[in-house]
Amino acid sequence: MSHLEQRLNNDLENIRAKVAAQAVLVETALRNAVQAFQTGNHTLAHTTVLNDHPINRNMRAIDRLCHSFIAVHLPSAGHLRLISAVIRVNIELERIGDYAVTIAREAIQLTSPPTGEIGRELERLSGETFMMLKQSIKAFNELNPEIARSTMLIADQMEHNLDMVYAQMMSSDQHHVVKDTFATFVVFTQLKRSADQAKNLCEETVFAATGDQKAPKVYKILFVDESNSVASQMAEAIARNNYPKSALYTSAGKNPAADINPGLRQFLEMRLARFEGSTTSIAQISPNKLADQTLVVSLQGPVSDYFPKLPFHTAALEWNIPNIGSAPLEDNDMESLYREIALRISDLMNIMHGEEAS
Repeated sequence: MSHLEQRLNNDLENIRAKVAAQAVLVETALRNAVQAFQTGNHTLAHTTVLNDHPINRNMRAIDRLCHSFIAVHLPSAGHLRLISAVIRVNIELERIGDYAVTIAREAIQLTSPPTGEIGRELERLSGETFMMLKQSIKAFNELNPEIARSTMLIADQMEHNLDMVYAQMMSSDQHHVVKDTFATFVVFTQLKRSADQAKNLCEETVFAATGDQKAPKVYKILFVDESNSVASQMAEAIARNNYPKSALYTSAGKNPAADINPGLRQFLEMRLARFEGSTTSIAQISPNKLADQTLVVSLQGPVSDYFPKLPFHTAALEWNIPNIGSAPLEDNDMESLYREIALRISDLMNIMHGEEAS
């Protein structure tokens, strides 16, 4: 085997390995989302939403590798077919990740998990979906057409099963209400997907014409605790200092103190290049402003203590870092708090932005 052939094979195997790893993340996301929906586990749902960021980054990385492979190796026949298939599979995996996020967000909004016959049907159909996804991933990883063909047969049966579930729901006393609700939901869903695809087409047009890629998304993160005088203020200051380009940061308290803890202010003024801050009340955060937040991070207690109901597109984390309050603070206390919060923010930015966090 020549050096060029060896390099081609190595590059191809690298791409396939990254697709396989991406498939594991997507399958896990879908399983976690459905589990959150079935159990009402909001923590798992929020975690699933946040873990979609690495999936999106991996999708873009695989796409770049595929285009580089084509440019470098000018593949033909089987290699070209495989790379073409990888590009399409990459898109489909990312879409499944998006569906997992939607399911997770629905789980957060759900009044109570599904029970009775609908709950049992959800369990059965989700099990079939997981099996089909696992088999399809196995078929692609092994390039096994027999497994692929047999797996496709499951889809027809699943469609029949879904028709039976819908028919059962329509047979209830409120079938007219259920029917109208389903119809409206389907229309809005298809309109939203059409708009998303139109946006994607515009982004691809800009890239093809100018070479300009989609700008990295800037997230909005809100840190909350009881007084907004110590922990949440420190979190906002650390995030703004260490990752100024990755997000827009704010903080607020349920019962805000009159001013920031004097010890904290002095500590941050010495530790950071610049610190300016004042306490803010959660009551000042309007519904529109809350809906604009990508993430709410509670440093004291559950997020529901501050916001009983989060908007659909806002995720939540609960760090439960002890609030020091307004009492005088020792330097060692400040240093320990600083290190703990800084480490958590670093981990969060790694999830949301990866190595590109800045």
